[in-house]
Amino acid sequence: MEKAKRVILCKYGEVALKGANRPQFEMTMMKDLRRRAKRIGEFEIYAAQSTVYIEPCGEGDDIDLMYDEASHVFGFSGICVAAVAEKDMSDIRRVAAEYIPGCLHGEQTFKVEAKRADKRFPYKSPEISAEVGEAILEAVPSLHVHLHSPDITVMVEVRERGAYIHAGQERGAGGLPAGTNGRALLLLSGGIDSPVAGYMMMKRGVTVDAVHFESIPYTSEQARDKVLALASILTDWCGEIRVHVISVTHIQEVLRDTCDNDYFTILLRRFMMALADRTARHTGAQALITGESLGQVASQTMHALAVTDIMTSLPVFRPLIGMDKEEIIEVSRKIGAFETSILPYEDCCTVFTPPHPKTRPELPRVLEQEEKVNFDALADEAWETRRTYYIRAGHEPREFEAN
Repeated sequence: MEKAKRVILCKYGEVALKGANRPQFEMTMMKDLRRRAKRIGEFEIYAAQSTVYIEPCGEGDDIDLMYDEASHVFGFSGICVAAVAEKDMSDIRRVAAEYIPGCLHGEQTFKVEAKRADKRFPYKSPEISAEVGEAILEAVPSLHVHLHSPDITVMVEVRERGAYIHAGQERGAGGLPAGTNGRALLLLSGGIDSPVAGYMMMKRGVTVDAVHFESIPYTSEQARDKVLALASILTDWCGEIRVHVISVTHIQEVLRDTCDNDYFTILLRRFMMALADRTARHTGAQALITGESLGQVASQTMHALAVTDIMTSLPVFRPLIGMDKEEIIEVSRKIGAFETSILPYEDCCTVFTPPHPKTRPELPRVLEQEEKVNFDALADEAWETRRTYYIRAGHEPREFEAN
């Protein structure tokens, strides 16, 4: 008897609630899936009833790898691999008895839930559940039915094209499809927070580019490579990213030699925000993204943020502002960035750090310190050091000339 075909079902999240713009969101998700599928094999990808179906076209197509890729596509709330049966109860029973035992990993109790999207199917949902449950018990006599808190829930979905049987779905990436909600520039350091901030804005449909500030020779080439590696990890979610690297070495040296030590951090942050604003406008970004969490360090107090924010008229998105470190680390691990983020290559923010930085800076005092240096000349000099790297998912970073 022919083995049941397996397909991937990707269920819509909030995209299903969209009105006239829904086709645009659907098209973006399908384009992302097809881009990813192209690297793996041949798959038929189509949408129906707020679900995208991914069917392998050949025996050798890696459905498990495609499943992993689909789980990184924003816009889907749930994802599962299902076995396909004809809309015939005997075939549904046969496929369930064949497929579900391979989904068991020591579970001892189960229940069956059925959804009958095609109301022409003659069996009602409770009848489908009973029939399939019986078939599974015949195939795995050691299992027991538990309707309230089973170890595993088997789903039977009767749809237009057939019946789909699976052992429950996992959470999808959620959010909105990549690139459907504008472009923003991420201030990307080598730490834990900023890659998470970039991921969280990608999840809201934002196309993200990045700017990184380096301090060679006080920081190493390895620190830059670490940042490019973090950006590469983010491409698992967004497909591609551009990273603009700007040297602030001379700015830091001048601030160290000219200004009061306790203002060093806030003055450097003002330079960074001004250079990020310039980079954003140069690249067409409509907002900035930072990984700041309120009160985490001296430059992230409410007073400090107010003093640095006035260096840009662009919106500044801070998706981590109310999160604590444990919550941020949890997301960092989820997106695969944590182990790279903790590599011991320090970024420019660790250079010349004062022992007692201002945590409640007042703008008049900050401006007094800033008047000791030629702000515009230093910013222009730093801007001329800009180097740009293009990173595409699955490829090494490629440097190209800034324009």
